[in-house]
Amino acid sequence: MTEISSMVITHSKATVEEMEEAWDGDLEKLIMDLYDNEFVQECAVLKTCNRAEMYIVSPKGSSVLFHFAKDRGLSANIIDFFDHEESIMHLLRLSSGLESMILGEDQILGQIKDLYQVAKKLGTTGKMLDTAFSKAIQVGKRVRTETEINRGALSIASASVDLAEETVGDLKNKKVLVIGTGEMGTLVTRALSHRDIELMYIANRTYEAARELADEMGGHAVRFDQINENLRNSDVVITATGAPHFVLKYDQLLDAMKSREKDILLIDIANPRDIDPAISDIPHVTLYNIDNLRVINEKNLELRLEEAKKAQAIIDEELDLLIKQYKHQKADHLVSEIYAQLYKVRSLEKERAVNKLSSYHTIGDIESRIIDDLTHSIVNKIMAEPTKVLRHAAEKGDDELLDMVSRLFNVNRHTSNNECR
Repeated sequence: MTEISSMVITHSKATVEEMEEAWDGDLEKLIMDLYDNEFVQECAVLKTCNRAEMYIVSPKGSSVLFHFAKDRGLSANIIDFFDHEESIMHLLRLSSGLESMILGEDQILGQIKDLYQVAKKLGTTGKMLDTAFSKAIQVGKRVRTETEINRGALSIASASVDLAEETVGDLKNKKVLVIGTGEMGTLVTRALSHRDIELMYIANRTYEAARELADEMGGHAVRFDQINENLRNSDVVITATGAPHFVLKYDQLLDAMKSREKDILLIDIANPRDIDPAISDIPHVTLYNIDNLRVINEKNLELRLEEAKKAQAIIDEELDLLIKQYKHQKADHLVSEIYAQLYKVRSLEKERAVNKLSSYHTIGDIESRIIDDLTHSIVNKIMAEPTKVLRHAAEKGDDELLDMVSRLFNVNRHTSNNECR
């Protein structure tokens, strides 16, 4: 049966290093590599700083993803493989913030929208995934409207600032360097702007972007080639770039530490990582990454458990509706094809009847319209009850009846956006 399957690698099982190894970097290339498989009819990929997820529609189910993971040398210990209903439930929970490291955070919903659009623009989605992702986005909005799951919710970015405070104490007299001005870097600077810190440096490869963000958040822009100088002065450094390589290297930090007498805290919330992990071996340097933010989540988890229960009730309700929608879709294609066959017969027989009557007397527009309405009505009345029966059969999962009817009318029950590939 052609349904949704998924492969999920997240912070719950995998370390930052393991998640990095699961990716080649280029999102569009990964989507197309997956879509090139002859058994994949639809696919979409979600990648954030602490998750890598693949959703496919395939008659082979999860076996396609098993082989995909095996070919890439991924350990089965860090992967969850989900079937149709499990995949949908996970996606609804994800969009609602229930699968995030920081329970209830809002950022994931926007990420799902953006990443789904990447696959849609590449033409790798179809009716199955379009339905699932549209529902997930709708449910994510509903959960945040009808519950307080995101009330005071932390993002990874703001959690990194909290981690800095817990590690070095009050930031009031501290200098903080933020490297990266993308979405995550902007969230970090916004969180810092609400703290009473001495000075916030903002660095980016594009100086203009750093200057604009610094003007908005009340910081001081730093040219990328001046980072070494700021490393000597900063108490805390938070990195959040999208670079495919380390932006802070071992020799760079080693040199900076020679000319300073105080400790420095480095927090790397990028994926792939921005900071060479070997830097943690340098004396007076403390290095944290996304794995360390799990502690922050545990402290905030209790505050949102009651709201999470409300959110789950909404998800369960919406999941039932979505499953029914998918079941109806199984019958809808079959019903549509049978209607098409009958309308073709109707059209031919109507034309034949008009031609015969025309041989005896003139058939005007009124008579022709009456015959057309008559044959149209006959088809609709004949199909009314079978349509109800087929949709009921689909809802109850009676595939035997659906298969029998498809054979009876010589109709392929399943459509595939791979048929023309």
